[in-house]
Amino acid sequence: MPPPTEPVHYRIRREASGLAARVRDSEGGRWFAANWRGHRWFRLLGYLLAAILALQALIWVTVTRNLPSAETLLSYQPPLPTMVRGVDGQVVYSYARERRVQLRFVDFPKPVIDAYLSAEDKTFWTHGGVDYAGFVGAVVDYVTKFGSGERAKGGSTITQQVAKNILIGNEYSVTRKLKEIILARKIEGVLTKQQILELYLNEIPLGRQSFGVQAAARAYFGKDVGELNLQEAAFLAILPKAPEVYGRAKSAARAIERRNWVLGQMAKNGWADPAAVAAAQAQPLGLIPRRVDSYDPSQGYFMEEVRRQLIAKYGEKAEDGPNSVYAGGLWVRTSIDPQFNKAAQDALRAGLLRYAAGKGWRSPIDHADIADGRWQTALITMNHSVDYQDWRIGIVVDRDGSSATVGFSDGSKGPLTGLPDALKKGDVVAVAPAGNGFAVRTVPEISGGMVVENPHSGRILAMQGGFDPGLGSFNRATQALRQPGSTIKPFVYATALDYGMTPASQVLDGTFCVYQGAALGQKCFRNFDMRGSGGTHTMRWGLEQSRNLMTIRVANDTGMDHVVKTFERVGIGKYEPYLSYALGAGDTTVQQLTNAYAALANNGVQFPSTLIDYVQDRNGKVIWRADNRRCERCNMDQWDGKPMPRLTSRGKQVLDPRTAYQVVHMLEGVVTRGTATRLRDLNLPLFGKTGTTTGPTNVWFAGGSKDFVGAVYIGYDQPRSLGGYAQGGTYAAPIMKDLILATKSRWPRTPFVAPADIRMVKIDRVTGKRVFAGEPTDDPKSAIIWEAFKADTEPPRATRQDELQAQRDALISAIRRASAAQNRHSAPATTNDDVVVEEPPPPAEAPPPQ
Repeated sequence: MPPPTEPVHYRIRREASGLAARVRDSEGGRWFAANWRGHRWFRLLGYLLAAILALQALIWVTVTRNLPSAETLLSYQPPLPTMVRGVDGQVVYSYARERRVQLRFVDFPKPVIDAYLSAEDKTFWTHGGVDYAGFVGAVVDYVTKFGSGERAKGGSTITQQVAKNILIGNEYSVTRKLKEIILARKIEGVLTKQQILELYLNEIPLGRQSFGVQAAARAYFGKDVGELNLQEAAFLAILPKAPEVYGRAKSAARAIERRNWVLGQMAKNGWADPAAVAAAQAQPLGLIPRRVDSYDPSQGYFMEEVRRQLIAKYGEKAEDGPNSVYAGGLWVRTSIDPQFNKAAQDALRAGLLRYAAGKGWRSPIDHADIADGRWQTALITMNHSVDYQDWRIGIVVDRDGSSATVGFSDGSKGPLTGLPDALKKGDVVAVAPAGNGFAVRTVPEISGGMVVENPHSGRILAMQGGFDPGLGSFNRATQALRQPGSTIKPFVYATALDYGMTPASQVLDGTFCVYQGAALGQKCFRNFDMRGSGGTHTMRWGLEQSRNLMTIRVANDTGMDHVVKTFERVGIGKYEPYLSYALGAGDTTVQQLTNAYAALANNGVQFPSTLIDYVQDRNGKVIWRADNRRCERCNMDQWDGKPMPRLTSRGKQVLDPRTAYQVVHMLEGVVTRGTATRLRDLNLPLFGKTGTTTGPTNVWFAGGSKDFVGAVYIGYDQPRSLGGYAQGGTYAAPIMKDLILATKSRWPRTPFVAPADIRMVKIDRVTGKRVFAGEPTDDPKSAIIWEAFKADTEPPRATRQDELQAQRDALISAIRRASAAQNRHSAPATTNDDVVVEEPPPPAEAPPPQ
């Protein structure tokens, strides 16, 4: 029978006791026991060794175990802002919550380096990471201040500060100090002194949200490090100790005292000429006021849209990935054209102010409860601003009858005049200087959006989403869904042209009703002027004059299922095949409509509308581009004798090029003699279409030239009537005109080019019939015009109706001649007193109509 299983713990104890017995009974064991019992010094040495081992274990558990590796500094990537370039390659914006600029060691001037070494670590070039004399002094200072609440002086070398700032943080404790020392020793074994100093000068926090010397030089003096004089370099060197103290105006005396001490140390160390130091010590601080980076405020809506797209791709913070917007150090090339963008802002603002003129103050920009008296904090938190003339954003601190006080984010206050009756305490308003105080200014309640695009690439050159981006980030150019009204009609007519109609096709401008079923009954459409002309007209005339009834007939005859497919194909929107959508009842955005009109201007080829051309990471590698076509043979060192490599077209043919040209040619008539004649005196080859939605709640204009296409609308954010007088031609078209006037030198004067298979034919503008006699003139109302026809769709020399009419005219003429001849032969003889009156001969027979 096998023995019972021995418990595991009993076996371990038995084997361990056996091992101990063997060790104890060995020669070495007997020697150790004899010395331990017989020699006191041996026991003390044993206790000391045990204490050292215990201390090492304690240090490993509390300090060393979780220390980061110093080798990580070799590949350290500091958080960097994202820099944005415009269409010309110039930096136009940055996304940053901290000021950071990375320089190489060789980029830092020697006086700047010497100033920091004099202030922080004069033995930097000789120590191994720790200044033990300074460390002992820091320990003594810590012991003397223990329990007092005061913070002991650091005693840290620059290497220790690198370890603290980058690897372990700024916790105030003995443990952190030990970690700092251990890491500093390791860092000195991994990095060169120059590399350590480069990290330090780029990463040290120096106040005013600036990290690193270059960012601080710009924040405090508005200079680059290479432009700093001696006293400015010395001032920056005092900031690591207390940046939020020395950088304030109220601490100027303390800052000068500390700065002059640093200058003295530079002279003492032999790093600066004593005479130059004496001159520098006599200088004031010379700090500039705290300010934010100055970028063109007109770019706010464009840059906010770029920011949204970047965050969607790469994330916002460092935790979101290596290419995050606020830490990844991206370089972003955009298509923003500063001239066009500023012109768009000015034009849209002018249009909004024209409409709002005389309507008076309606409501504040915002409101805050300031019963606790913290009005400045409330105003700063709301983060409103306005960049228009001399306007400022303030908050009504108090109101008493006809007097009030306005406060500003910098803490200043002033009397407020021109008070609206509804203005009350806590209202946030726009004001402007007036006399010894400020007067209320009216920010238009109405708003709108505007986009300008290059139709040959889809690159958006300008984008405006309201009166001012400082009043709110809602972008009406991309986020507001609005009914486009009659600006959608060109695509209805484009569908009709695809299905056999021509610009000269006759369409009835009369009442049109449709039965919508038992629930909805019969719906009758009407023109903007509430009536029809009662006759037939050319399709061109219907588009030029924006006739709703003609458009509905065209859509109905073509088929609304075909029409809505065209809308979807050009990117306006996806709608059900209801006739009301042919008049612009569906929702779209300014950006989408602009891109659709770009397809018209580009002979039916449409490019995706883009704001970003490409994105580079911090090392310059392109990680995303809008144009992702590849050309493998384009970078050959030598020609291989094969045909030249060519990139495929990035655009998509969304419309027949002939149809697109026909529509553009008709839309030129809208500018020449239609609803957009306000643009006619620009004397440029322009096309476009106005739009006015039911109410009217929105007014539109879309169009441009062969190189620039734009769209604009204005309306209330909560749609309501603009008033019966508001039309696209009276409010939206002038906005586009202002934009063109501001950039006129860049607009092409060459006309649109017809694609192959288009025939230009002279027709009668009213009847649409082909004519041969006469020539078109520059008169907008010329009876004869050139019209664009697809091959074999142009009017024939004579229609069957014309032939029948000619036959009738010839028959009547023959009858008249025969009757006249018979009358002459049967007439009685006359006397001298009679007067013979002959019937005038019939007119010569006219040639048959051509």
